[in-house]
Amino acid sequence: MKIVTYNVNGLRPRVSQFGSLRKLLDSLDADIICFQETKLSRQDLTADLVITEGYECFFSCTRTSDKGRVSYSGVATFCRVKSAFSSTEVALPLATEEGFTGVLEGNGSRSREDKELGRAKGLEEFTKEELLKVDFEGRCVVTDHCHFVLFNIYGPRAQSDDTERIQFKFTFFRILQKRWEFLLNQGRRIVVVGDLNIAPAAIDSCNPRPDFDKNMFRRWFRSMLVENGGDFFDVFRAKHPERREAYTHWPQNTGAEVFNYGSRIDHILIAGSCLHEDDSQQGHNFVTCHVEDCDIMMQFKRLRPGNSPRWKGGRSIKLEGSDHVPVYMSLVEIPDVLQHSTPSLSARYAPEVRGLQQTIVSVLLKRQVAERDKMYEVSSSFPEDDVKVESCSESVEKSSQDPNVSSLFSEGNFSLNIEQEGANQRTKNEHPGGSSNDSTRANMTLSRSDPFNSVPNRGIRKKARQNQWSQLSLKSFFQRSPRDLNGGDKSVTGISPEQANISESDHSLDENFMVNPEQSQLNDCTSTQDESHLNASCTSEMEKSNDALVEWQRIQQLMQSSIPLCKGHHEPCVSRVVKKAGPNSGRRFYVCARAEGPASNPESNCGYFKWAASKPKGKR
Repeated sequence: MKIVTYNVNGLRPRVSQFGSLRKLLDSLDADIICFQETKLSRQDLTADLVITEGYECFFSCTRTSDKGRVSYSGVATFCRVKSAFSSTEVALPLATEEGFTGVLEGNGSRSREDKELGRAKGLEEFTKEELLKVDFEGRCVVTDHCHFVLFNIYGPRAQSDDTERIQFKFTFFRILQKRWEFLLNQGRRIVVVGDLNIAPAAIDSCNPRPDFDKNMFRRWFRSMLVENGGDFFDVFRAKHPERREAYTHWPQNTGAEVFNYGSRIDHILIAGSCLHEDDSQQGHNFVTCHVEDCDIMMQFKRLRPGNSPRWKGGRSIKLEGSDHVPVYMSLVEIPDVLQHSTPSLSARYAPEVRGLQQTIVSVLLKRQVAERDKMYEVSSSFPEDDVKVESCSESVEKSSQDPNVSSLFSEGNFSLNIEQEGANQRTKNEHPGGSSNDSTRANMTLSRSDPFNSVPNRGIRKKARQNQWSQLSLKSFFQRSPRDLNGGDKSVTGISPEQANISESDHSLDENFMVNPEQSQLNDCTSTQDESHLNASCTSEMEKSNDALVEWQRIQQLMQSSIPLCKGHHEPCVSRVVKKAGPNSGRRFYVCARAEGPASNPESNCGYFKWAASKPKGKR
């Protein structure tokens, strides 16, 4: 059995990167795949992101509306199974839970006692508000696989000077520890996987700065480990105790992957006894008896030797993939479990994915709306001031009486199929001569020979709707309107300026496009009378464009000359902007453009820093 944990830094871009969800999951080749930082809210859930053949998905999305936290975190556990409805496979969980405090509504897998308490057992000392705040950020999914309980976790991140987030992170892990202790006291085995955002020791970080935040959570992490009196094994360190530079995460915008300047914050932890009948012998535990291997999947690293150009400041290079790499664990001697089916929290049952059941009334209403929209299709092709929205039968009747409108409905290349035999029959009765029946036949056809020429002029109209007749060409913006050419007398042709300038691109849509003779004469007249004016206008515009180009080049040169050179390499720096709230928010500064790396490497970032002369907006 193989378990993988992977911070995908957005599930949607990872699915797009691999081509499909199935290809992404198959590339990891595991029985249980735990994703963190999916960056999906429940409204973002679609079948292509959580449902694929051969896998069952259990997810948790952020529910908070706090600024910067919407669609920010999120976790999902994918279980590879042969059958989702009747299976003895360990990968398919017997029960599941969204969050780990037991307070989220709709958590159908909670025990009856937990539902009565309003929280999971062992968390009685915490208020419901504290528990809700923790689980509302969508940072955990719990799946019970009989032999062990699996926690898929995305731990909070906290800057050393952000006291509010440090307190939240502390509360998060304190509640989590209480939940683990209760399960261990019940004799359960626990597997914890995920991005905990903690580098447990100096060997696990390229930059072990002694700030309070890191030291505090490092101490907590190490207190959980067996060698310090705790219950958990750090599985990777158990298998590779002396391996250095075994990092799983690198900053996104510093090029740190070039010099492997990262940290190990993605972990697999295990607590509990082995599955053997006689587990009292010395050395018997879940890790030594059942973990065959645990390692980092470096083939998923974004930047590998020879596959990307040299780092030149960040924004010019787009590295495809997550800023984390997966970590896997292989288990052996894991027996099957009793026959069971998929828990109710599976994504296949989520209403956001499968949709809500429709009533017969809603289906009939949608059908009526669709039929009405189809009936109005003919009238929607005219300017809104000229055509009144009516039923299809009324439109047909009026079209037979109005010669200007009926001329639009002649046989041509553009067809509008309208099944209105009742209206046709009524029209025939009202026009016994039959001369106008061609305009009301069942398969009405609309000639593409400039319909605007037939519509009566009613003064300056509103801007035409965005359809294939009203789209303007670029050339039309440099032409004078017919009103200007005729001294303001637009009644010569009976059309408005907007109707006169029909896009040339529309004419090229169909070789059989029919051009109205009168409109063609008007276009010839326009091009003849205003040729010199158009040439002068184009020349003037070109001169302005050239002047703007020269000025922009001058500004670029000025900006380039003002960029300082870093002291370590004497190369142009890159500019950054302070985004963090505070007195320097919005202020620009310059730093070395080289990739971040160890100070001992002369090829890495030299650490140069300089404030730009400009002050942030609103600062004095």
